[in-house]
Amino acid sequence: MHKFSVWAPVASKVGVKIGDVTYPLNGPDEHGWWSASVREAGVGTDYGFVIGEDPKAWPDPRSEWQPNGVHGLSRLYDHGAFQWNDRGWSAPALSHAVIYELHVGTFTPGGTFDSAIEKLGYLVELGITHVELMPVAAFPGGQGWGYDGAALFAVTEQYGGPDGLKRLVDACHARGLAVLLDVVYNHFGPVGNYSGKYGPYITERHHTPWGGAINFEGEGSDEVRRFFCDNALMWMREYHIDGLRLDAVHEYVDRSAVHFMEQLSSEVKALSAKLGRRLVLIAESDLNDPRVVTPAQSGGYGMDAQWSDDFHHSLFTVLALEGQGKGYYSDFGTLEKLAKALTKNFVQDGSYSQYRRRSHGRPADDLSPHHFLGYIQNHDQVGNRAVGDRVDQVVGFDRAKVAAAIVMTAPFIPMIFQGEEYAASTPFLYFADHDDPEMAKAVKNGRRSEFAAFGWKPEDIPDPEKVETFLRSKLNWEEVHEGRHAEMLDWYRRLIQLRRGSVALNDGAVGHVRASFDERRRWLIFERGVVTVMCNLGAEKVELPHSRRAQLLLASKAGVVVKDGSVELPADSAAILSSEAMR
Repeated sequence: MHKFSVWAPVASKVGVKIGDVTYPLNGPDEHGWWSASVREAGVGTDYGFVIGEDPKAWPDPRSEWQPNGVHGLSRLYDHGAFQWNDRGWSAPALSHAVIYELHVGTFTPGGTFDSAIEKLGYLVELGITHVELMPVAAFPGGQGWGYDGAALFAVTEQYGGPDGLKRLVDACHARGLAVLLDVVYNHFGPVGNYSGKYGPYITERHHTPWGGAINFEGEGSDEVRRFFCDNALMWMREYHIDGLRLDAVHEYVDRSAVHFMEQLSSEVKALSAKLGRRLVLIAESDLNDPRVVTPAQSGGYGMDAQWSDDFHHSLFTVLALEGQGKGYYSDFGTLEKLAKALTKNFVQDGSYSQYRRRSHGRPADDLSPHHFLGYIQNHDQVGNRAVGDRVDQVVGFDRAKVAAAIVMTAPFIPMIFQGEEYAASTPFLYFADHDDPEMAKAVKNGRRSEFAAFGWKPEDIPDPEKVETFLRSKLNWEEVHEGRHAEMLDWYRRLIQLRRGSVALNDGAVGHVRASFDERRRWLIFERGVVTVMCNLGAEKVELPHSRRAQLLLASKAGVVVKDGSVELPADSAAILSSEAMR
């Protein structure tokens, strides 16, 4: 026997269809819920809901298993059947983290949770503490990034379904790796989501880049908020996920007295206390609003951390010298902006934005930098480029090593994107597999028109809907230990070892970083206690003063010379010095 329930506040009648039989549900109650127990149903039963007079059975919005894809019937799943081996596990502190973002489908040739398990030893040896998975909620088609999720409570079958994800998380915990999961609560995928047949999950009162906004504040919003909060808690409770990365929270429209993020933060903290495990929430936010990561008791939304695009943009533009004056890069491009990101967290903290043509943000320099993630690559900053090229392919190998040095010694929580650590030759392209021909055509044409504005020929833009685009994005593990790839991998390993072993580089105190620079000669120095990082992005070697007796810990290329009172750096190089005893 199984009790079925579904929120369908506007339906005249609701039934659950199992095989050829439709069983009527009782309702609705005062909140719009329908329910009934069906003796003939149990684990493994396929079912769908029938709404009104239409005899078609639709997937459950809260389906925990979609074995036949997002358009198929739902199947009852027993979370209690899996045998976990991670009793007593609790994730390392986020402030201590080195995060590795990966896309399950392209991380390995097999593209599954089980094949990803085979690479966990490699990640441990690299020095990773947290693995961040791009979205795994069920999405349409054979391949995709996952941000068009349609059945948010179900794990996509393409990667191995619910048991596959549990095996991966269990294996990560066995090796001391925490697992973060990217979730999308700002929209549903345009194909395969049927929540609109049940209730007002979407409102047309507000609009986002994907259409109507999630209904966080209108009629019926209590149950919509409950849907997303329950989803978050499910990943952490049933799948033992250690934290969530919330996609594009700036697209939440919520003027409630208690913002959705505050509600979610409160409920996650309560679950953390109940489970006795450290659980975290990380936001992707374009707001430059410190309230996102300010504790709720201090008037904030209570997220533990957020991605720092200000840091990425300021670092990328001084390395690449490209895109300056274009799009969101127009507000960056100087060492002054990079120094500000390192010392003040936000670059745009109430200053005028050329890109937005208005003032943007507010100061966040009274917050610990441990509330921010720093990176030079992520899925967006690679995959949303026209041909998915990686940072070393854009700025050159030497500057990519400088970028890695800055990311790993910056005050923020460092994150790297799959393959970055060995200068992978494979691109990471945007790919999808929409089974709606009109949607597939729109995605393809939209991608081409977007980059035509930057001078790209339409025929040079990979077609997102072709399987070849997906296959080209798979990492080539055979090159890892060859030539320049091996050199970059060794560099990352040494940087991560340095990061994790240094007290100064793990200090999240406010005002801990000091920076100086020369725009003309293109050098930057920043200090974190007893650790000094020197970077030369100029075409000529520079000699920079260094008054303390310090040991050269790492240099990105040959030719760095430590003299009495100064350090000589060749072009496009970085040096890390310290008087600290390293562990």
